Amino acid sequence: MLRPNDPAQATNPPLPSVSRRFSFAAPQLRERYLIGALSVLTLSALLAPALPAAAWHVPHFVDSRTWLGVPNAGDVLSNLAFLAMGVWGSERLRARHDAPVGASWLFVGLILTCLGSGFYHLDPDMPQRLVADRLGMAVAFAGFLGIAASERISVRAGEAVLVLMMMAGLLAAWVARENLTPWVVVQFGGMAVAVGLALTRPRPGALGVPLGGVIFFYVLAKLFELGDALIFEATGHVVSGHTLKHLAAALAAWPVISTLRNRSEPAAVRSAVR
Repeated sequence: MLRPNDPAQATNPPLPSVSRRFSFAAPQLRERYLIGALSVLTLSALLAPALPAAAWHVPHFVDSRTWLGVPNAGDVLSNLAFLAMGVWGSERLRARHDAPVGASWLFVGLILTCLGSGFYHLDPDMPQRLVADRLGMAVAFAGFLGIAASERISVRAGEAVLVLMMMAGLLAAWVARENLTPWVVVQFGGMAVAVGLALTRPRPGALGVPLGGVIFFYVLAKLFELGDALIFEATGHVVSGHTLKHLAAALAAWPVISTLRNRSEPAAVRSAVR
């Protein structure tokens, strides 16, 4: 039995309790707002009228050219940008211990999006392939919302949002084979939550990930998607809007990667640059 002044007790401090890792304190004000927003999204996904998937899936990708034996080459090969950003971001995380919640899942999701979207665009006339495309997007999106919540509200909020949005996104991607409503709510409702978080002051100790930059590239990607044929004609059939959509969406990871790079530099280097 150890005595009060036993050296062994000083060199072997007690392990931290679970309560130190997971806080079960009452929700803060920002956490309550977040809970309310997620509750509204959940009710919308469950109660809003169903959108039949078959009526909304009309392949309209204008660039169907084959290159090096790859059909729809522009839309297929542009997915390599997701792979590049996912691998790059994952490499940045290897030497980091202060990355925001969800960062690793964001980069894993980008790699999965490359595989799923590339598989879908090889034959977009098969709507069943959209499931693979959306599964990767759901993982990446959950990772981003986890980052946003941990940067603006609290670490435990980021962890909770990551888990909840991961489950909701994967389930919505699967249900979207028949009903698009949950997927629309997850994608656009989730982005609305991200915009609200971007307008909120960062919490003390946050890394300072520029959420607005991620949202900018997301919106840009949507605009490119809507202007698929228009951009294809404007560029003299050089590139389509959907191809540019993939590139812009992949660049949405750049603000996160840039923050990791800047924070990983030695303090002396950062001060010298200033």
